[in-house]
Amino acid sequence: MKDTILIGRQKRILAVPAENWHKHLAHAQHQPSTRLSFMTRDHHLVRNFVVSELPRNHGMPLRAQDIAQQLQLPLSRVIAILNDLQQNLFFLVQNPAGEVSWAFPVTAEKTPHRLLFSTGERIFGA
Repeated sequence: MKDTILIGRQKRILAVPAENWHKHLAHAQHQPSTRLSFMTRDHHLVRNFVVSELPRNHGMPLRAQDIAQQLQLPLSRVIAILNDLQQNLFFLVQNPAGEVSWAFPVTAEKTPHRLLFSTGERIFGA
């Protein structure tokens, strides 16, 4: 059986050959979006960290202080980056306490979408 990617379109689920998706990704990597031009190396570092850590955090939001400590970045810099990511591209959402509760494609908030990773981690899908 060939690998496929499942894509939801309204009430339908479409099966797309994974090969098509890989070609699209390869093309996208060579044509970076101008929408990402505001992102520094630290922006990418923070965003990648929160996406990978939310599933490991037992469904709890991530505090800016913990992100700063783990990445060895100044807290003020992390707070500014989190605000940038939320305002510019909606990459993530901070709850009223300023914690990251949602970082596409994962969320600490309860949704109808549940994700299970090969590592055994479980989290809700955004």
